[in-house]
Amino acid sequence: MNKRARIVLTAICLAGGVWAALTLWQASRAIGGAERQTAAETQFTFTNKELRAFATGVEHIGAPSQFHDAAIYKGRLYAAGPGGVFADREQFRVGDLLPPAPVTKMAVGITSQAAEPELWIGTAGEGMLAFNGSRFRHLRPADAKARNITSVLALGAGRVLFGTQKAGVLVYDGRTLSYLHDNLREHHVTALVGDDTDLWIGTIRGLLHRRAGQVNEIAGLPDKHVLSLTRSTEGPVYAGTALGIAVIRNAAVERVVGDGLFAKALYSREGRLFAGTLDPGIHDVPISGGRPHFIETATPVNKIFEVGGQLLAASSQGIFEARTGTDVLGSDSAVLADRNVSALSVDSLGRIWVGYFDRGLDILEADLSRAKHLEDQHRFCVNRIVHSSTTAVATANGLVLFDATAQKRQVLGRDQGLISNHVTDVVFKGDEMIAATPSGLSFIAPDGIRSIYAFHGLINNHAYALSVANNRLLAGTLGGLSLLESGTVRVSYTTSNSPLRHNWITAIATSGSDTFIGTYGAGVIQLQPDGSWQTFSDLAPSTEINPGAMAATSTRVYAGTLGKGLLLYDRSDNRWHTITQGLPSLNVTAVHIANHRVYVGTDNGLVRLP
Repeated sequence: MNKRARIVLTAICLAGGVWAALTLWQASRAIGGAERQTAAETQFTFTNKELRAFATGVEHIGAPSQFHDAAIYKGRLYAAGPGGVFADREQFRVGDLLPPAPVTKMAVGITSQAAEPELWIGTAGEGMLAFNGSRFRHLRPADAKARNITSVLALGAGRVLFGTQKAGVLVYDGRTLSYLHDNLREHHVTALVGDDTDLWIGTIRGLLHRRAGQVNEIAGLPDKHVLSLTRSTEGPVYAGTALGIAVIRNAAVERVVGDGLFAKALYSREGRLFAGTLDPGIHDVPISGGRPHFIETATPVNKIFEVGGQLLAASSQGIFEARTGTDVLGSDSAVLADRNVSALSVDSLGRIWVGYFDRGLDILEADLSRAKHLEDQHRFCVNRIVHSSTTAVATANGLVLFDATAQKRQVLGRDQGLISNHVTDVVFKGDEMIAATPSGLSFIAPDGIRSIYAFHGLINNHAYALSVANNRLLAGTLGGLSLLESGTVRVSYTTSNSPLRHNWITAIATSGSDTFIGTYGAGVIQLQPDGSWQTFSDLAPSTEINPGAMAATSTRVYAGTLGKGLLLYDRSDNRWHTITQGLPSLNVTAVHIANHRVYVGTDNGLVRLP
């Protein structure tokens, strides 16, 4: 081969090599891009940080622990409930060390990157926690739908599964958090049981089974909404529903036992099935046939499990031995009847009146030592508590009036002249008491009761909030704000004739001569005595202020939000600040100021701030 031919051949080889290298680089880049895109579509970004205690000056007022789950970790029994994680000598409260969200479920497991097993804990809104016996780590996904954990299951291959309310089943291996399977996305998961090769997923729309990489739905359940799952050592899987318990063998419903039981908790042992329902007690159901045996307990059971041969149950009052009722882990001292606070007020004697969404009313002594619980068909679903010479409690079934000794004296409703039985707010003005209802306003005076509604000029019949400012009555409604003088509407404001960005007015508070208007979906706006308005650029425009959840002094305004904590407006710097540390939940449902303290009620407990 001559010199020229060798040069041409070398050039061809070089060109071919460059082309091959370029092709390989392009293919690698395409594969890498596809992998990155796949990872972005299946994985969740999250923060992973160690939690440290902080001094807040926040005082938690004792609410029931309401244990929902329990686990043995490093030889100790831990219980989980909305208030936090509890052991025999330790309490880790939400809002203190733990993030402000109820604790839901727990499981012990080890990930591929860990040196030892950890106690994995789910929360309702703040993601996952990992506890090694001395320190907590907080894994908080950036995507909110991955933060509401409903179930936790540790797998044997260094992975932990998390069932969620909106994102389906997620898997964490110590490095990445991702979807477990494409067909398990977006489900509202209620329960998990099984292992790497045989996984069962309960949802509100049915029972799913994952095996050999395939996901199938199980037909024949007594009800689609799966409340609980357990798997026996003998083979069957049991799915608890509101209408009974399905016995599942070979991925098919074999039969239904406990017909009609609302089986929210299940545990299987030696051919017997134990079920907890809405009633106080445990149903001992023989699987092979025979009559169920009922074990009576003091409170409804949320979880049934076994430790050292003892059958234990977790409930709102603690953990106890199921057959004898002997306490194993007591609930922390609770003076309140419930955690879901809907209204707050402190009377002239320093007693704290606490209204609940569905548990009536507590009157708590000033020293927090004890409370008197009041509940009947009228003292139920409390919306507002206001003190004057009379204490008026607005409820969903009437306006209940108490005297100075906290004795019920009268109930006002439609039969007594109110425009509606459902009272959303109440205010005193002179010798009148005004009640807001979904049908208008009722003015209760010594000479009788009269009512006004849209026909009389009220901007909307559905009134949510009342306040008196500058001798005028302000009525916040579903359709805007009406200002009344001498019982007559003088002017109304809506999004069409004012800077209001939302017509739904949920709360009103007066600070000095100014009035602050809370809305459901557009934050807070200020109304000045001359009728001018002030908006706040530093307040998120989409903020929902909860009904009645505002209070103010001459220098500060507090507003409770749906899921964003407690807002504080400091009139010294004219700025809004957000308080989340110390709160048992970011859903702040009631606020009251008394004796230089701020009382903050949430859907997960009550705290007192300095």
